[in-house]
Amino acid sequence: MYSVSTLQVCSAIKEVATRLIGKETEDLFADMGKTWDYLLADPQLRWIGPEKGVIHIATGAVNNALWDMYARSRKKPLWKLIIDFTPEEFVRSTTFRYISDVITKEEALELLKAKEAGKKEREAKVKELGDEKIARLTKEAIAGGFNHFKMKVGADQADDLRRGKLIRSIIDDPGNLPKGIAPRDPESEALKGKNAGPTGSVLMIDANQVWDVNEAIDYVKGLAPIKPWFIEEPTAPDDIVGHATIRKALKNSGIGVATGEHAHNRMVFKQLLQLDAVDVAQIDSCRLAGVTEVLSVLLMAAKFGVLVCPHAGGVGLCEYVIHLSLIDYICVTGSMERNVLEYVDHLHEHFLNPCSINSHGRYNVPSNPDEGYSIEMRASSIAEYEWPNGTYWQKRKAEA
Repeated sequence: MYSVSTLQVCSAIKEVATRLIGKETEDLFADMGKTWDYLLADPQLRWIGPEKGVIHIATGAVNNALWDMYARSRKKPLWKLIIDFTPEEFVRSTTFRYISDVITKEEALELLKAKEAGKKEREAKVKELGDEKIARLTKEAIAGGFNHFKMKVGADQADDLRRGKLIRSIIDDPGNLPKGIAPRDPESEALKGKNAGPTGSVLMIDANQVWDVNEAIDYVKGLAPIKPWFIEEPTAPDDIVGHATIRKALKNSGIGVATGEHAHNRMVFKQLLQLDAVDVAQIDSCRLAGVTEVLSVLLMAAKFGVLVCPHAGGVGLCEYVIHLSLIDYICVTGSMERNVLEYVDHLHEHFLNPCSINSHGRYNVPSNPDEGYSIEMRASSIAEYEWPNGTYWQKRKAEA
């Protein structure tokens, strides 16, 4: 169901998109960084933000649509469009406003050129295997299960500890591994520092912003026996100093900090990185203002040596983030061993180009040349679920 905020975002999208009317698309494509800055430059629209809230989410929708047009015009999925860029084109497609004190265009160019030589080999590798490790060992379906697990915490410490110990007892037992599958080495490059157990399984915990800073520290220290890799969103997402304080306090416990799905712009990530506040940066493809801003976060995180593990799970997010992780691996970091990409196995049937998982437990690489950067929904799904006139809502109204 649409909410008032959803209607506000839709109205804002129309206003932001109006700024592009009459522009030549090739001029926009030629310098996507400059184009992004232009979208953000209207003084009245900036007043609504600036660069946060409804207007920023709306800008992201317009920027993503522009990238979709760009990729489709070149008959490439988005990830392929961007990895085929020269380092100079990549830099021109990124925004550096407000972050040049952390990474300059010159530094970004140097970073990208250092990874240029191995791009073709990395592209070939992901086409063969898919991209990013994905959680796959659980008790219920251990034969094909998850190797990274996330547990929600925060309601009751004793109960969280009990549930965590139960999960650990299952995922750490080599006897639960599928036949013919050997335990993974906890000290391997892919798992080092993740508190992996004897089978190589990793446990993560997520608090969804429930605690104050000191409360978070005390609570998570009490969960140290279950050896989580990190605590996700332990406090308010805008509290950069608070995250830094929590990370410093948990360091001796071997527990990291992850956040970012509610970070509303690149400046928040800049400060998280500057203050050593995170071990894992979790970009959200729709919270940030489109691909252009995502690229700037990928570059900053690479400079600081911080993993980028995109947030996914919401409707269409999985379809979006596989492109972003491919770009990060092939162009920016050159490594996918430690990164994890979230996945949920529902609602993909509503999209014209749904993402999928292969037998290696990895995302399949998008290959449709007409896909672009699209989360276009099927007309039948829109007709059924669009609020308030979709057949689903009309039926519910009649039954009320």
